[in-house]
Formats: sequence, structure tokens, C-alpha cells
Amino acid sequence: MMSHDEEETRGLGERLGRVLKRGDIVLLSGELGTGKTCLAQGIARGLGVRQTVSSPSFVLMNDYAGRETMFHVDLYRLASVEELDDLGLWDYAERGVLVIEWPERGAELLPGDGLTIELEYGEDERAREIRFVPRGPRGDAIASEAGVNG
Repeated sequence: MMSHDEEETRGLGERLGRVLKRGDIVLLSGELGTGKTCLAQGIARGLGVRQTVSSPSFVLMNDYAGRETMFHVDLYRLASVEELDDLGLWDYAERGVLVIEWPERGAELLPGDGLTIELEYGEDERAREIRFVPRGPRGDAIASEAGVNG
């Protein structure tokens, strides 16, 4: 799927946010500047979050109250996989929606079910190619309900 600008990326995230529920895990993968945080902002909007969503790069995780609490995690600065284990992320997933940027940093500890979203640079500086990769039955359901499968 192609997104032509940041607002279109946020709109796509908003569609996803509307169908997400407690326990859902969304992994956002892509190079720096491909729109992971922009997509997370849209997801938050779809979850009814009113706060400004920014990248949690320096604190590893921010949480935002909405229809479901969104736990926004950025693993970019993660020093070791043990640090990820110490965070107790999976406890947060049980309490809301877990959105993780840079999942590659802790891939071996991430759960199997959910939705991975891969973002890449498109044909111009604002365009992004976005792929939705379901990881199990719930990932399939999220993609289908949001109309982003296939």
C-alpha cells in the first residue's frame, strides 16, 4: 500500500487504531524517517488518545489514555535484549495496546501474534510503501477489520 504524505500515513494508522483492542501488539519496522512515529500518532488518534504522541526514543516507553491505553515503545536505543525483558512489556500488552517501533532490536523476545507493519521510502521524499504482515490469527483479524490486508 502506498502513502503519499504524513497525513495519509496518520489516516492509515487511525483506521488501525479504531479496530485495535486490549492485548493487541503492533510492530512498526523501517529505517529512520520512514514514518513509524507518524503511523503511531494515527493509531493513537484511532484509539481516542487526545495527547500529543511523540517518539519515546529516550525513555523507551510512553503511555497514552484513550478508549484503550496505548503503550508506545521505541527499542532503537535498547542496549541489550535483557533490558527488554526487564521492561516487562508483555504485562503492558495485557493492559492495553502495545505499539513497538524498532522491533528488530528485540525480535527473539517478541510474541508471535499481532501485526507487523513495514515502512519503506517511496518514489518521492514524502511517499511511503507500507506493507502489513499478519503474525497469527489476531494479526489477520486486525488487517482484515482495518481493510489493509492483501
